[in-house]
Amino acid sequence: MVQIGTDVQKAKDYLESGQVIGIPTETVYGLAGNALNPDAVLQIFKVKNRPSFDPLIVHTDSIDKVESFVTQIPEPARRLAERFWPGPLTILLPKKAIIPDLVSSGLETVAIRIPNHPLALKLLAMLDFPLAAPSANPFGYISPTTARHVAEQLGHQIPYVLDGGSSQVGIESTIIGFAEGGPIVYRLGGMTLEKLEAIVGRVSVRSHSTSNPKAPGMLSSHYAPRKPLLLKKPEEALATYKPERIGVLAFEEITRLIPVEHQQILSVTGDVSEAAKNLFAAMRALDAFDIDVIITELLPEMGLGRAVNDRLRRAAFK
Repeated sequence: MVQIGTDVQKAKDYLESGQVIGIPTETVYGLAGNALNPDAVLQIFKVKNRPSFDPLIVHTDSIDKVESFVTQIPEPARRLAERFWPGPLTILLPKKAIIPDLVSSGLETVAIRIPNHPLALKLLAMLDFPLAAPSANPFGYISPTTARHVAEQLGHQIPYVLDGGSSQVGIESTIIGFAEGGPIVYRLGGMTLEKLEAIVGRVSVRSHSTSNPKAPGMLSSHYAPRKPLLLKKPEEALATYKPERIGVLAFEEITRLIPVEHQQILSVTGDVSEAAKNLFAAMRALDAFDIDVIITELLPEMGLGRAVNDRLRRAAFK
């Protein structure tokens, strides 16, 4: 069975031997391997059962290192990197040949970020290669926010999970790229549009793709529990399901129409950032209940509420 621990040297040894492991970041836990080793990258795809046309994010610990993987960092991208790295922001940049095409799914750009987690940064500083690290879950399922989540889902396929506690942001990084028309957000995530626009001006959002995505995490159906998740009000669901067969993923208030033990509240204070942090753990808890369906409603379209709503819409996509 997989080991869970805080031994960064052990994590380094596994990665240097070409194996893949679970690592913490402030967003969600990642399934990490040597981004410059095609065999290790292929193992990431195999363990996740991830389609090879869905590119990976490369993680490192300094902008100086980033410059050895890309041909240039455009001026607006550099401003974002200097302001928000380390942090929950991934930037698409033109890649050098040192980055295997398997990492970028054949695209000319590579997705790169510096995670804001002390154990991850310590590990990355000890390595002489960057890490490719998508979320450490079976492809399409709920992302993991604790080491235990990783062990439960992938423990029979990997040797080690570096335990950095619960993820503090709780949803994946925002992904931004730059085209002739200006900055484009390809995935809503842990960095809000408001913060990005304060640095680079107005951004457009192009966050869904049914095939051949331009960036990681763009597929329309994603982040889903095993049980059907529906964007419905309780009274609408009760027309089809018995109350005891319904689970509720609520923003800030429970409903009296459904048994309280089948409800998960994301933030009793109505804080969208707290809701984002609790989202995947709450979805996972509901998925474990003896119920037939999970219902939820969207959050206010502000701040991280946009990213939470993005995850909910994709989890409900059919």
